[in-house]
Amino acid sequence: MEPLFLAWSYFRRRKFQLCADLCTQMLEKSPYDQAAWILKARALTEMVYVDEIDVDQEGIAEMILDENAIAQVPRPGTSLKLPGTNQTGGPSPAIRPITQAGRPITGFLRPSTQSGRPGTMEQAIRTPRTAYTARPITSSSGRFVRLGTASMLTSPDGPFINLSRLNLTKYAQKPKLAKVSFQFVLYMENTVDNFREYYEALDLAALSTEHSQYKDWWWKVQIGKCYYRLGMYREAEKQFKSALKQQEMVDTFLYLAKVYTSLDQPVTALNLFKQGLDKFPGEVTLLCGIARIYEEMNNISSASEYYKEVLKQDNTHMEAIACIGSNHFYSDQPEVALRFYSRPQQMGFLSCSALQQPGALLLLAQQYDMTLTSFERALSLAENEEETADVWYNLGHIAVGVGDTSLAHQCFRLALVNNNHHAEAYNNLAVLEMRKGHVEQARALLQTASSLAPHLYEPHFNFATISDKIGDLQRSYVAARKSEAAFPDHVDTQHLIKQLKQHFAML
Repeated sequence: MEPLFLAWSYFRRRKFQLCADLCTQMLEKSPYDQAAWILKARALTEMVYVDEIDVDQEGIAEMILDENAIAQVPRPGTSLKLPGTNQTGGPSPAIRPITQAGRPITGFLRPSTQSGRPGTMEQAIRTPRTAYTARPITSSSGRFVRLGTASMLTSPDGPFINLSRLNLTKYAQKPKLAKVSFQFVLYMENTVDNFREYYEALDLAALSTEHSQYKDWWWKVQIGKCYYRLGMYREAEKQFKSALKQQEMVDTFLYLAKVYTSLDQPVTALNLFKQGLDKFPGEVTLLCGIARIYEEMNNISSASEYYKEVLKQDNTHMEAIACIGSNHFYSDQPEVALRFYSRPQQMGFLSCSALQQPGALLLLAQQYDMTLTSFERALSLAENEEETADVWYNLGHIAVGVGDTSLAHQCFRLALVNNNHHAEAYNNLAVLEMRKGHVEQARALLQTASSLAPHLYEPHFNFATISDKIGDLQRSYVAARKSEAAFPDHVDTQHLIKQLKQHFAML
């Protein structure tokens, strides 16, 4: 079989490593073969390609050096920095757990939302490498060996493309070579501590746009992506808007919405998504984008409505199924939630998280035998220690529900063995210790839980209750104020603070 056709077949079947190896052998025999060079560059790019529409992980620079604040005190419902300002139609934090940012936990693990331990250096420096896609390259009926230039030559032990030898002006005049080279530089050559490759890609995109007389919308989108990666959001906004004027594409709407989300303008992003729906009615990605923003703003009812619209267009959409099921679960509708959570299993999607939620719903239905079976399967499918800790934590709740406190104690201990940063397990273990009369151990566990998850009100409230019982009123008041800050509408916290103030007034 002709080697180039075989390599192209490997590429179409997503066997990128085999494709790149075969292209390397062809380039060793004919170093100036442009077809083999382009195909190898595409294969290497697809191996590390990241779908930037969905994957957007916040790094250290974005968290610490963020200078894009529009207003220090934004109006309620207009900012993602204050997610607790809008609780329209959503359950209270007393019923539904929340993330470190204060938003309710959804039923779907989206990239850069719940992965890793939020707020740690580990999560900030993690580089996502997911969401591979493959796009077919163009081909002709006959093959003509197109010879390249010396800048295409690669040494066996060196990089595939030597950026210092690239003549960007010459490459910009060849659209096919320019697009392949740009994607290779943007995805393959980028590093964490060096932005030189971004500027190289930006220069190539700018020269190519100039060569196309500013009429190619694709290059404007790529320039906007480079600006977005460099944190130049306003410049990226201009490029995406210019691209939309020339050609309205769904991806461009999604990229521009990412810019507005980074600028903390969710209302503008929502209007943009709705404008895109006018041009592309029923587009799932646009509907899902609206639902995600409403969910981040704690407007759970509106988010559920758009997730239902997503299911009307695509009844196998996992994120919509999981989020609607999660909303019904925390809205005290376990029977309805079980219908949604059984759908992924009917589709053949089995994972640890997909089996835990039905187990919790069966627990509410008092079917303890099926509950334990579901969690046993979830424990066998756990892929990492964090998932294993969550399973043991839920098993601890089952033990508490059936009244077996010793089993619950062991389950919470096993959760901490697998994940030493599980704040909820520390909190529940402290409650069990408090029931046994071990006050000092309970206080130590609650201090650990509150330090790991200061956004949770339960550790602060339990610590305040214990301190009040043993007569440490000052620490009880401080902890109660922290609980009130985490959950202002908690009635028991307000009642405790009122009692403490009355006692202080009597002193």
